[in-house]
Amino acid sequence: MDLPEHWGTTAAERARRTPADDLVAVPTDRWTRGATSTADSATLWRWLCQLTVAPYSYDLVDNWSWSSSAPLRLPRVCRSPRTLTPGAEDLQVGQRLLMIFVVDSFVSGEHLTIRRRTTSGPVGEFAVTYAVHADPAGSRLTATVVLDGTGPVVGKALAWGDLVMMRRQLTLLCALAAR
Repeated sequence: MDLPEHWGTTAAERARRTPADDLVAVPTDRWTRGATSTADSATLWRWLCQLTVAPYSYDLVDNWSWSSSAPLRLPRVCRSPRTLTPGAEDLQVGQRLLMIFVVDSFVSGEHLTIRRRTTSGPVGEFAVTYAVHADPAGSRLTATVVLDGTGPVVGKALAWGDLVMMRRQLTLLCALAAR
């Protein structure tokens, strides 16, 4: 496996074209990540929709909020919910999620594609397709990340950081779906 660009995916999953591939005009990087759940595809899909509520990665890093009641407005860490949030599965194109993304497209029960709301910063265009597939063990959750505007050093650093965060995200969603 080619870490950090690919983790937990099969050759077929790495080769599969996704909607994210069509959102980045001149991609410089393409990463794939995958995890297996013993849950059925419908249950895993429902947990994937929880990304509209919280990041499900490392909350200490990715899930800060600001307490308006604290005198100094100190940051606090919010825990990603461990129960399903009613209505989270009611996705809408343009809906904001994970702080910097919006829903670009989705097919309920199959895939969710998100893209960055802005193209400024060290990375230009950035899109991710999360896909849920049936698997003999239950179901698979894969993510294909496509981006542009990175050089070799920035691209490699981003790939390692994304691998750490997304590995946690995918494995946690798969585990929660299997409960």
